[in-house]
Amino acid sequence: MTPSLPHIVQPRSGRPSSGPQSSAGTKSVHTEHDRDDHVMSGQLSNTPRPAGAALRLGTRRSALAMAQSGMVAEAVAAATGRPVELVEITTYGDTSREHLAQIGGTGVFVSALRDALLDGSVDFAVHSLKDLPTAEPDGLRLAAVPLREDPRDALVARDGLGLEELVEKCAHGDRPARIGTGSPRRAAQLNAWAAARGVDLETVAIRGNVDTRIGFVRSGELDAVVLAAAGLSRLGRLAEATEIIADTVMLPAPGQGALAIECRAADAELVSALAVLDDAPTRAAVTAERVLLAALEAGCSAPVGALAVVRRGAAGQEAEELHLRALVGTVDGASVVQLSTTGAFAPGAASEPGAAALGRELAERMLAAGAAGLMGERVK
Repeated sequence: MTPSLPHIVQPRSGRPSSGPQSSAGTKSVHTEHDRDDHVMSGQLSNTPRPAGAALRLGTRRSALAMAQSGMVAEAVAAATGRPVELVEITTYGDTSREHLAQIGGTGVFVSALRDALLDGSVDFAVHSLKDLPTAEPDGLRLAAVPLREDPRDALVARDGLGLEELVEKCAHGDRPARIGTGSPRRAAQLNAWAAARGVDLETVAIRGNVDTRIGFVRSGELDAVVLAAAGLSRLGRLAEATEIIADTVMLPAPGQGALAIECRAADAELVSALAVLDDAPTRAAVTAERVLLAALEAGCSAPVGALAVVRRGAAGQEAEELHLRALVGTVDGASVVQLSTTGAFAPGAASEPGAAALGRELAERMLAAGAAGLMGERVK
């Protein structure tokens, strides 16, 4: 099959952007030179790049991944003054038809991008942070974690209904609300929510892109689906959500709503250039969440929710504390361990180690409270 043309984002004039806030104005410039098939396969030779040449950004091919990568490409082009070329790479998670819980979740959308980084096929890559394994591989660096989007989950339901309205309406029809999700974490919390209220719902395992998932609702096959609010926002489709689910009802996946910009550790110049896109409060928050996940020895598909938030002081003062909440539950919602903790936060070199310590401390408390027995097989 003939590959599509590369997408090249040209640097704009003016002051560099502090982060990928919007995809508005992103340009794609194509030339006949861009038709080289090896560009799109990610199999470029590992030869030195000419000074000023386009930086190659590795991305998955999905609409959401391309939207996210386009936002980052524009910010990187502004920060470095160099054009950025999007190189589409197919990952195992994109081609497998199994449910994520069956194929393990951890790394299935990441490995091919990391391989392309390590062999020099691309210069940097953009991941959804929640897909990124907690262990950083040798030779790579998490160069930036830009400002986080809304980390919460969103309900897309029939008839414009919210969660409580949907369950109530289905109950009047003497049947449970059928809600689709590919996430054991979401299923666990939906089932726990229903059990606490004495109502009935059925969670249905689904896969597919945003169109496919929302299509289950439009066709009437399901009453609703749950998706990440950040993904809908980046696709310009947040208006299709009928409810943004409060984080008191459903904690997000560790790292949800955040992006990870990864490059080779040896590329000091690029590491430094990408660092301008880093948001310190976001990095501290996701560090706490991901260290907790690692300490629980839970993979991406385990029923674990976590959310850390930097609480700011009065106007004009620096952030002063990091609050972390986490949950582990059985998929049927029958058993749940949910705890929280708060630690100091000071922007700077100490923020990441402090956040990591907070994540480890809460994980130890959760394990002591019986969380290990709720996650199924743990990752060693």
